[in-house]
Amino acid sequence: MSQPSAKSVRKWRRFLADERAEASVYRDLAGRRTGEDREILLALADAEARHEAHWLALLGDQVGRPQRGDIRTRLLGWLARRFGSVFVLALAQRAEARSPYDTDVDATPTMAADERIHGEVVRALAARGRNRLSGTFRAAVFGANDGLVSNLALVLGVGATGIPTPLILATGLAGLLAGALSMGAGEFVSVRSQRELLAASDPDPDADDALPFLDVNANELALVYRARGMSESEAAEHAAEILRDLSVERPEVVAREHEEIGSALGAAVSSFLFFASGAIIPVLPYIFGASGLVAVIIAAALVGIALLCTGAVVGLLSGGPPLSRALRQLAIGFGAAGATYLLGLAFGTVVG
Repeated sequence: MSQPSAKSVRKWRRFLADERAEASVYRDLAGRRTGEDREILLALADAEARHEAHWLALLGDQVGRPQRGDIRTRLLGWLARRFGSVFVLALAQRAEARSPYDTDVDATPTMAADERIHGEVVRALAARGRNRLSGTFRAAVFGANDGLVSNLALVLGVGATGIPTPLILATGLAGLLAGALSMGAGEFVSVRSQRELLAASDPDPDADDALPFLDVNANELALVYRARGMSESEAAEHAAEILRDLSVERPEVVAREHEEIGSALGAAVSSFLFFASGAIIPVLPYIFGASGLVAVIIAAALVGIALLCTGAVVGLLSGGPPLSRALRQLAIGFGAAGATYLLGLAFGTVVG
């Protein structure tokens, strides 16, 4: 067997280091979980170990000193050891999607297929985490973003008209309070209404009392299941099973699982606080005495940083690329604020 080229050896060593680092990430994530999630993550780590064995076999006695994985994988490991959250799983999902094995001649088709499936496994685990995030967290993220954009637009718009700094500050604080109250009230009504709609769709909890008295031949219980989407034959069979065993404490006719939508009060309070936390940022320069163009630049810079952060969080929650989502959030926020600023300049010129 011919000796591999120096370029191939370097590549194999890099792949070996990456596989070891990825396996370590999954073990670190598993260490912060229990039950089925832990077992799945440990199984992923074992799969990465099989890939590691492939590169070890190719390298033979040219393994050399252990190398470190790429910077992104090492960062994932650091985050996994300290947080182990859905955000780390979302990043791991993207890392699996970037696997080079599809086009690498030294990787086997099985390894390439493994990486694709790993991506789907991590996607499913991340989806579990996203589903566990309540409406309160969702309201927090989007409430903060709304506060940033709306109050920056308000402050820049009125500031462009040329009114004195104290009036700009008062307007910004009024916008903060009005917006936060509106967001909190809206979120409370939204979640409460959703709960009431679900409750209205619930089966009658006393419906099972009627089961022993049903006409078995007519079997109107089947209509319940047909109304829920079963075919006529499926509904009839399912209803017959229920009627054959009336010893069940609570038959399936009244069973229903509600979607986790969170607490109405919790979502309202969270939305109020996070809108206010976002809306205060554009006002900070004026609170600390800045005015004119200096205050505008500082406010825009602070809001820009915050928009990048919220955009990245939204990207992670949606499974999308954090950087592009952050830049999109920045562009939308600055677009709205810029348009309002130009309108304020025009209005100030007309009034003046």
